[in-house]
Amino acid sequence: MASVDITKLSQSELDALIRQAQDRKENLHREQLDNVRGEVIAFARERGYSIEELFGKASRARKGGKRGVVPPKYRNPGNAEQTWTGRGKRPRWFQALLDSGKKEADLLIK
Repeated sequence: MASVDITKLSQSELDALIRQAQDRKENLHREQLDNVRGEVIAFARERGYSIEELFGKASRARKGGKRGVVPPKYRNPGNAEQTWTGRGKRPRWFQALLDSGKKEADLLIK
């Protein structure tokens, strides 16, 4: 293994070296996963099975993308068109009603 004298590196050079090392570490990990995955698939095929037969169909976790539609949970009593699902940041009308003394329970859609 080539040794690097880090005592003479500047802050930016150290940062770059750390980023390179982290990238390399992630790449090695991915390569190892791919190798193991390939070995497991080959092992199953040699015995006449597919991965789906052994483990079921894998539903990969979604990264981003659309989620299902959520029905509204709260409604503005003064303007029925203003609704909120209860997810994410509170709408201004919702916060204004809370500030004026209303309770969340008062705004629930029944």
